Amino acid sequence: MNLVEIQAVYQSQGQPDERQIQNWIDAALQDYPQDSEIVVRIVDQDESAQLNRQYRHKNGPTNILSFPADVPDGIDLNLLGDLVICAPVLEQEALAQGKLLAHHWAHIIVHGVLHLLGYDHSGGDEARVMEAKEINILQQFNISNPYLEITQP
Repeated sequence: MNLVEIQAVYQSQGQPDERQIQNWIDAALQDYPQDSEIVVRIVDQDESAQLNRQYRHKNGPTNILSFPADVPDGIDLNLLGDLVICAPVLEQEALAQGKLLAHHWAHIIVHGVLHLLGYDHSGGDEARVMEAKEINILQQFNISNPYLEITQP
């Protein structure tokens, strides 16, 4: 069983409950060979912007930051890492892209977990592999391809 710790330091309408977050994480980890631990921290724009600046050297808040754990060899701990999600950014993106908020939450959490597993979207082939994995996982929840849903405001 995957252990998920949720730190909701920001609360808003439409935020998923712990069960939903656990289900999305479990689906993203279905092919992962062992149980894992992930911390999910839900934050406001100020904390997201501060972390984005500190760790990615980028200004402003972002929808999600993934921090893979760096567990030393010989330590029997399967901490995959931390996900820091900025709820206000997710809400703005869902509205601007014409997506259901719950679907966008699911997509961003799956996306973040895949980053913790080492997936990347910086290159063409890597991006296609990661996107295909996201699409397949989201289909389990009857969520359509998030890359096709994007609408122009």
